Amino acid sequence: METEGPAPLVRRADEVVYEDVEAADGMRKGVLVGEEDGAPNLAIRRFVLGPGATVPRHTNEIEHEQYVLEGEYTVGIGDEEYEVSAGDSLLIPAGAVHWYRNDGPGQGAFICAVPTGDDRIELAE
Repeated sequence: METEGPAPLVRRADEVVYEDVEAADGMRKGVLVGEEDGAPNLAIRRFVLGPGATVPRHTNEIEHEQYVLEGEYTVGIGDEEYEVSAGDSLLIPAGAVHWYRNDGPGQGAFICAVPTGDDRIELAE
């Protein structure tokens, strides 16, 4: 029985293209599965924070959930700072001011799931 909707997809790790995040210093992003792959509801992205990476205070129009894959780094959400490490999960509500900083010697990485569609990012500084 055939169903309508997106075709199944398996993307191998070596097929993901990583690009520098323009507004950040030392952060790279790879889209693991996204709207361009036929995903109708969610996009999954992997971010890598190199040693010394900083991401300025900013907001997004959409919520995002994150899962820390490796390393230790600092995430600011609103007026709070959180030290996160592998295995931690985060919810960043739509419109919340947030930022990242990796003061450690190793890289940090996280998965970020977001609704598909447009997302306007605004720097808060």
